[in-house]
Amino acid sequence: VQLQALGGGLVQPGGSLRLSCAASGSIFSINVMGWYRQAPGKQRETVALITSGVNTVYADSVKGRFTVSRDNDKNTVYLQMYSLKPEDTAVYYCHVGTKNFMSYWGKGTLVTVSS
Repeated sequence: VQLQALGGGLVQPGGSLRLSCAASGSIFSINVMGWYRQAPGKQRETVALITSGVNTVYADSVKGRFTVSRDNDKNTVYLQMYSLKPEDTAVYYCHVGTKNFMSYWGKGTLVTVSS
């Protein structure tokens, strides 16, 4: 199973980016999909999660600015980010959890918010 995350890059404060992550390979029924991030010198933290029932959870720091969504036919999770701030700078990792309790991580994509 591989997770391919795309969409990171350099953006100015106030700008937008959209991340995507597609899961490929032999993967059992997907349950939770989501995004985590790790800034330099900090621990990895949860950004946004979305369940198979399309319930969502967001970190307080991104509520109202980020939107997580998924396409079950494509085994893909998205993270639309608006009003980006310098403190959003981090490596963003996608994660997939399956109904048989397997856990998969993408390699990460760097998001840099700077003028």
